[in-house]
Amino acid sequence: MSEQTVKKEIVEPLLTWYNAVKRNLPWRDKDNAYYTWVSEIMLQQTRVEAVKPYFNRFISRLPDIQSLAICPEEELMKLWEGLGYYSRVRNMQKAAIQIVEQYDGHLPKDFEKLLSLKGIGRYTAGAIASIAYRIPVPAVDGNVLRVVTRLTENPQDIMKTAVRTEIEKQLSDIIPVLAPGDFNQALMELGAMVCVPSGSPKCNICPVKEFCRAYISGHQEAYPVKAKKKSRSIEERTVLVIQDGCCTVLRKRPGKGLLAGLYEFPNRLGYYSRTQVLSYVRDLGLDPLYIRELPDSKHIFSHIEWRMKAYQIKVASLDGELTQDFFFAGREETQQHYAIPSAFGAYLKYLREA
Repeated sequence: MSEQTVKKEIVEPLLTWYNAVKRNLPWRDKDNAYYTWVSEIMLQQTRVEAVKPYFNRFISRLPDIQSLAICPEEELMKLWEGLGYYSRVRNMQKAAIQIVEQYDGHLPKDFEKLLSLKGIGRYTAGAIASIAYRIPVPAVDGNVLRVVTRLTENPQDIMKTAVRTEIEKQLSDIIPVLAPGDFNQALMELGAMVCVPSGSPKCNICPVKEFCRAYISGHQEAYPVKAKKKSRSIEERTVLVIQDGCCTVLRKRPGKGLLAGLYEFPNRLGYYSRTQVLSYVRDLGLDPLYIRELPDSKHIFSHIEWRMKAYQIKVASLDGELTQDFFFAGREETQQHYAIPSAFGAYLKYLREA
C-alpha cells in the first residue's frame, strides 16, 4: 500500500466517534433524499449554523420536489435571500423540473443519474446516494480533502481534478458497504469540528490521529496544498438608499449576469460626491430634500470585490413615474416579495426607516 493511501483502519474508530458526537441537524437522519439535496446545496459556501434557519424555512414552504418545481421565481429568490450564490437555487428548480418529468418526482437511486441533474456534481451526487440511499460511493468536499491530505501527507494541489479523482478512488476502496452515509458524514464532521480549516487542528481529540501521517510528523498545517487563486478585481460603487417617508427605491437587476433577477438599491460604478448623487437623484425624476452619508461596506464575490460608499437620501413624495426601471417599494412589500442580495446587507436595516 502506498504511503499516500488512506488506511482502512480509520473506518471503525471514525464511525464510533461520529455516532457518539454527531451534531443534531434538521436534515440529518431523516432518510429523506430531498432534505439531503437541499441541505448540501445550501451548505456550499455557507456555515452549518447559518444554514439551519434557512433550511427550516425552505422546507416549511417547499416540503417536496414537486412544490420546488412549481414555485414562482420571486418567491424562490426570497426564500433563498441571504444565502448568496443564487444560481444554486435556480439550478435546483431546473433539476426539480427534470425530476418531476423524468423520475416521477423522486431523486433517482443511481449515482450517474443524479450526476445528470442540473447543478448536481460529484460531491452532491455522492452525498445523496450514500446518505439517503446507502449506495457506497464517496462524497468528497473541502472538509474531506483536508482530512485525507493530512492523513496521507499528500503534497499535490487539491484544486486539480486528478487529485480529487484519486482521493475519491482511495475512499471508494475503504467505504463501508453497510454504512456509507455515516462514513461520508463522519469525514465531513471531522473536517468541520476537529481537522479544521483555520487555526490549529484539534489533534488531541481526533479519533484517527494514530493513522495520520501529518500529525505524526507535526506538519498538519502544511496540508492541504492549494494553488493560490488569482487576485480579485476591485470595484468601487456608490449605493443610494432613496426614500420618500414610507417607501424605498429599488430596481430589478437584469436576468443574466451577476445577481441576475434580484432586487437592488440604485447604485453607480465609482465613488460619487454629494453633488453628483443629488444630480443623479434629480435625473431619476425625484426632488431630494436632504442627504447623509452611510457607513462604508464591502462584499466579496468569487471573482470581484465591491467596495461601497453609500448615501441615504430623503425625497419629496413621488409625483409621476420614476425613470430607468426603478420603482418605490413599501417596507412590508419588500420584506415579503423582493429578494435583495447580501451584497447590500449593510444597508438593509435602513429599509425599516422608510
